[in-house]
Amino acid sequence: MKLTIRKKRNITRIIKKLTFLSIVILIIFTLVASNEITHNQLSRTGQPLNGCLTTDLLPCRDTSHEAILQPFIPNPELNKQQRFLSAIARKLPTIPQPGTYEYILLRAYGAVFVNQDVGIKLPPKDIFANEQETQEFQATLTMGHVDGTNDCYLQKSAADALNKARIQQKIPLKSGYGSGDCTRTFNTNLKFWHKYANDRILAKVQHGQETKILGLVAPPGTSQHLWGLAIDLHVSNKEQIKALNQNSWFQTVENDAPHWTYVGLSEDNLLLFGFNKQVVRGITYWITPL
Repeated sequence: MKLTIRKKRNITRIIKKLTFLSIVILIIFTLVASNEITHNQLSRTGQPLNGCLTTDLLPCRDTSHEAILQPFIPNPELNKQQRFLSAIARKLPTIPQPGTYEYILLRAYGAVFVNQDVGIKLPPKDIFANEQETQEFQATLTMGHVDGTNDCYLQKSAADALNKARIQQKIPLKSGYGSGDCTRTFNTNLKFWHKYANDRILAKVQHGQETKILGLVAPPGTSQHLWGLAIDLHVSNKEQIKALNQNSWFQTVENDAPHWTYVGLSEDNLLLFGFNKQVVRGITYWITPL
């Protein structure tokens, strides 16, 4: 009887030891498996990022809702308008409906909304209502000085690109020096509008009855100059144009020859993003396909 009890006690101790050992093995296995999953996740995340860093077509785009950074390339099977809209849909919270005043402005001045330069900031809409709204947006921008000017500032990436072009070629501002050629206030935009137009013409523009004026002056609150992505230059030869184009500066507003826009794309990629190449009186404009 005593022997039987002793055997039972031994068996109980063995079971306890085996149970403890099983628990330890399970914990170790869980930790190893967890570490392997984490490693695999990091590896999968890193591979697309490394590929992005070696992509020459476009720079990576930083977004808060995407797991990885990668360049946006429009689907070449889409038509021009669809390619353009697919690009700006990533930048504008709401795409204006055709026939609206906002759509008319997007067609005239919306080239910047395809910009793939991660260093620039785009406005949330294409019309600022007043000076306060304009200043609130401009206060969020990182600005850079245009070399050789008194007080000409643009968004830093745009200024850096322009400075590189002006190292290659001497390219003066339209006025020669003034801040009015560069980033403008809402009131400066309004002042220019009243110099060439009035409220009656504005009403016609808003209803789609007048568009030629948009190649001369932008309606209040709509100028690319408000966004720090446009400048008026005095360009007189092909070498100057070549230097600007090589640094992503293009003429995008038809009939506004002095006006240059920082698009953040190479000339080859303008076609990929749906732009229309249009030559008017010997000047090449890159027009939105809207």
